[in-house]
Amino acid sequence: MSPSIDQSEINGILWRACDTFRGTVDPSEYKNYLLTMLFVKYISDVWQDHYDTLKTQFGDDEERIRRRLERDRFVMPPGTLFKDLYAQRNADNLGEIIDQALLAIEDANKGKLAGVFRNISFNSEAALGQTKERNVRLKNLLEDFNNPKLDLRPSRIGNLDIIGNAYEYLISRFAAGAGKKAGEFYTPAEVSDLMARLAAPQPGERIYDPTCGSGSLLIKCAQNVQAQGSQNFAIYGQEQNGSTYALARMNMFLHNVDDHRLEWGDTIRNPLHLEDDKLMKFEVVVANPPFSLDKWGADDVTADRHRRFERGIPPKGKGDYAFISHMLASLAEVGSRMVVVVPHGVLFRGAAEGKIRTGLIQEGLLDAVIGLPTNLFFGTGIPAALLVFRKGQKGEDVLFIDASREFAAGKNQNQLREADIQKIVDTYRARGDVDKYARVVPVSEVAANDYNLNIPRYVDTAEEGEAIDLSAVQGEIDALERQWQEQRQKMAAYLKELGLGKS
Repeated sequence: MSPSIDQSEINGILWRACDTFRGTVDPSEYKNYLLTMLFVKYISDVWQDHYDTLKTQFGDDEERIRRRLERDRFVMPPGTLFKDLYAQRNADNLGEIIDQALLAIEDANKGKLAGVFRNISFNSEAALGQTKERNVRLKNLLEDFNNPKLDLRPSRIGNLDIIGNAYEYLISRFAAGAGKKAGEFYTPAEVSDLMARLAAPQPGERIYDPTCGSGSLLIKCAQNVQAQGSQNFAIYGQEQNGSTYALARMNMFLHNVDDHRLEWGDTIRNPLHLEDDKLMKFEVVVANPPFSLDKWGADDVTADRHRRFERGIPPKGKGDYAFISHMLASLAEVGSRMVVVVPHGVLFRGAAEGKIRTGLIQEGLLDAVIGLPTNLFFGTGIPAALLVFRKGQKGEDVLFIDASREFAAGKNQNQLREADIQKIVDTYRARGDVDKYARVVPVSEVAANDYNLNIPRYVDTAEEGEAIDLSAVQGEIDALERQWQEQRQKMAAYLKELGLGKS
């Protein structure tokens, strides 16, 4: 990367570009326009960079240059580059021009980008205002992205990290301001990193997230394998929200994760990753499902053909165990593992949830329960936990880790530090008792507690108080009583001198 490129500066330019929409467009909407334009700017700069290189090599032989460009990772049809859009920034139908360019990019790259832009329109009156106002906003947006410091050509920035980092930065900033909706599309980077390390995906494995949001957790898992020097992995995900699904597709592309299959739809009502009309199986499954989702589809799965709910159907108003049940059914039968974020109620609630929890513990599927600090997740301050499951050998015990007290406190949100993450991972791998932090508990003890997984039942984090010297305390009491008596006598004497005392 050139020394003149500064990640924080680029992040700041992009965040200030949001001012084009603030106060006039809902943040949940304008994030899609900003992130889409960033995507177009990046692929335009990459394409232009390669074109300039070929131009130097082949001169004016445009046909030869075109044939070489058609073998690139993606194709940019004539008139779709960012500079082409910028040149038309004063057009009366600017929104329509941008939409047509996006459609042309999709059509030219059906294998990688088909449907990516289908849920966004830069010509939407409902989202961006009437024509005159819309044109002004879109012109401002193009001018923001024409900043010379947003030159994202590989010959200038050196690698993909800066664009991937910028994308993650914007997604996290939008999540921070999105309130309760944030969990629909983003898992904080530190939590994603922790989950990926616990799942430890290996070369050759298939990795799946049934509620993939913007894809950040899957990307962390992919990077985990890439860090081992391998590109041999396959990414699968499903997302119900159409706009978020599009963000995930773009996010994968920007992080150079091409071997992925993301689907758009309701995972519980209509799982789309199938083989031979049965649920596809995966070695690694990770997810941060919506907490205690209401109306998750209980009435639609009473006769589930994938047999995901044989341990019981979760209550209509709390979908946590619906996602857990789906994830367990999606695990390969041997050597597979799963990490899922859950609210603490999943650990101890009774009725139907208690029955399901009992069943999966009795089957030896539950490997670990890890308590996390409060206020880690956008939009909710409630404490959460990670559940780790394994298939292939029946577990005879459960590891409980209470990591709730070790974190960096923030003004609006707490964070896991690298040392906090590493301690959790090291403790999980060592699988031993750590005083006031972790304990390996036999399943028989969990059963004796009626399969309640509440962490304080198993990990005692109470600090011992200092030993009390009773004789010393009694001495202090006696001294205080003497002082009190002396003061009473002095007060009585003063009152007598004033003629107010008893005669």
